[in-house]
Amino acid sequence: MVIVLGIESTAHTFGVGVVASDREPFILADERIKYTPPTGGIHPREAARYMAERAHEVVRRALRSSGITLSEVDAIAVALGPGLGPCLRVGATIARALAAYFSKPLVPVNHAVAHVEIGLKLTGARDPVIVYLSGGNTLIAAFLGGRYRVFGETLDIALGNLLDVFARETGLGPPYVVKGVHVVDACAEEGKEILDLPYVVRGQDVAFSGLLTAALKLVKRGARLPDVCLSLREMAYDAVIEVATRCLLHTNRREVMVVGGVAASKYLRRKFEEMAKLYGARLYVVPPEYAVDNGVMIAWTGALAYSAGVTVPIEDAVIRQRWRIDEVDIPWRRA
Repeated sequence: MVIVLGIESTAHTFGVGVVASDREPFILADERIKYTPPTGGIHPREAARYMAERAHEVVRRALRSSGITLSEVDAIAVALGPGLGPCLRVGATIARALAAYFSKPLVPVNHAVAHVEIGLKLTGARDPVIVYLSGGNTLIAAFLGGRYRVFGETLDIALGNLLDVFARETGLGPPYVVKGVHVVDACAEEGKEILDLPYVVRGQDVAFSGLLTAALKLVKRGARLPDVCLSLREMAYDAVIEVATRCLLHTNRREVMVVGGVAASKYLRRKFEEMAKLYGARLYVVPPEYAVDNGVMIAWTGALAYSAGVTVPIEDAVIRQRWRIDEVDIPWRRA
């Protein structure tokens, strides 16, 4: 059995998870804090300061709730990218310090890979088309030849960023999620008409910046906000469904797994359910608690990587803000 402590700090969440492989329940601890800006979007420097001031509390809580000490931990895992530079540096600094002081191996973890691996663990999916949707990421991938290969992605902004920026600019948020429902989804429930907005799919890729600009212009021109929300949602979600379907057919997979924070949308899930039914595939959606950023996914991926011999010298544990999922070897999975 391998026990790993994982640290997540790629954006607004500082999370510490402790997991034990080869046992159930495998989660020994899951502690998090989230930076919420008073206005506007995330300011990386302010988020990093918030994390740095409270990180020790989260580490202490995780160890207390797990019932173990750092001397009993086999390895320290940390998300080194992709993400916001100042925030990534907080997690990397703490992980390097713990690894050095307690003489523990340090395991580098790609944030996107971690979302996929915790999804596989919790849903039971075996070889799915992966749809990763979050505030900073939108991509379609599948495992092939020792890596997660990208079959489609956003050419500009991510789906989660589209929803959050639109909500912020129109006064719907923050907060962006109320009682588990994004405010754009909630507003769209009152919509009665699909308005003329751009639907942009370019081959296997999607683009959302033009959709955002056009939707905001409609609001300024006096269009009903619920109608704009409904139209925005339908255009964006349908574009994701289209490229995911193409990947499903191209790779001849029979499973689809949706991960990332936007996976919590019940409206998007309905569309995926219809797509899966139409093409005879099984749909898996990561539980909402672990669809968002958390330390458990870093710890679990770290345990898989450590068991496969993946570690990094402390002096080489540098952050990579644009570390792509298809740049990471996955030696713990068979091709």
